[in-house]
Amino acid sequence: MKIGIVGLPFSGKTTLFNALTGAAADPAASAGKREAQHAIVKVPDERLDKLDAIYQPKKKTPATIEYIDLSGLSADEQKKGGFSDQFLGQLRTVDAVLVIAAAFHNDNVPHPLNSINLQRDFNLVQEEFILSDLGIIENRLQRLEKEMRVRKTDQHVKEEHILQRCKSAIDALKPLRTLAFAPDEEILIRGYQFLSLKPHILVPNIDEQEIGRSEAIAADLAEWAAIPKTAVLPISARIEMEIQQLSDEEAELFRQDAGILQPAMDRLLRTSYELLGLLSFFTVGEDEVRAWTIRGNTLAPQAAGEIHSDIERGFIRAEVVHYDDFIARGTMAKCRAEAVLRLEGKEYIVKDGDIINFRFAV
Repeated sequence: MKIGIVGLPFSGKTTLFNALTGAAADPAASAGKREAQHAIVKVPDERLDKLDAIYQPKKKTPATIEYIDLSGLSADEQKKGGFSDQFLGQLRTVDAVLVIAAAFHNDNVPHPLNSINLQRDFNLVQEEFILSDLGIIENRLQRLEKEMRVRKTDQHVKEEHILQRCKSAIDALKPLRTLAFAPDEEILIRGYQFLSLKPHILVPNIDEQEIGRSEAIAADLAEWAAIPKTAVLPISARIEMEIQQLSDEEAELFRQDAGILQPAMDRLLRTSYELLGLLSFFTVGEDEVRAWTIRGNTLAPQAAGEIHSDIERGFIRAEVVHYDDFIARGTMAKCRAEAVLRLEGKEYIVKDGDIINFRFAV
């Protein structure tokens, strides 16, 4: 899973990137950068930790998430009225977009537009994404028109209908994630990598003193949270970055004093998984205990394919027990004796927390 962090300059992108990844990039030095910064972070999961304690394998492998800190909207780009093609191209590769906007007051970190206005800043970024999507739609519709003059197929008609729906939403300045698509339609438009269709996490970067008002700040942005595949999550990036540098014990005490109930990474991960419809299943054994991330409604053979394509091709059955059932009994032998360890076939939909052993033919 990749999450791109975007926003205006001095909004706190790099500070939040450091808080989430433990990196030590200088936010001031990064303000005018053009190169994106990447970091892969292990996803904390208490279930994996407990399985590791039970099996004591040679290796424990958690799921991972990649954060990408992209450059802000430069002064030249503001004058030209938009993000660069390079920026938009980098962003199209991510699974979700985290848009951060400055909601803090610091005389040493001036807002590029000279005032704090979350609605304006989030709108500015959204409009850029919408305009980018519009360009792709219009170009494809022009090509479709030419192709249909030569040979018109049902697939052409279907694609044109979907793109016209998308264009109508864009013309009304609505992000494409406000539209509902059938599964076959989702497959058809997936290749366009529309930015306004990607799940969005909107992060007001607040002052330390405002942490206690996080719910009220989120409520002020309720119209944004009402957009499908959109979440609002106020965070104090500076405080979270400082906490990242402390020991676990010191960090816990600091959070209690500051009124922070959960680390920013935990909150963002939970929100990201929910927006993307992701879940985790586990494989266990003496050699390795591992967490795997898949999308909801994934069938057992496709889940097996996340491990290796050979397992998917040769899939026979899946031995499945849910994590809760396993922990309640302590061993696979007891799970088998009490019939909570079961065999599932090709039509089984993997659930979050499943522990699976795949049977397959080579």
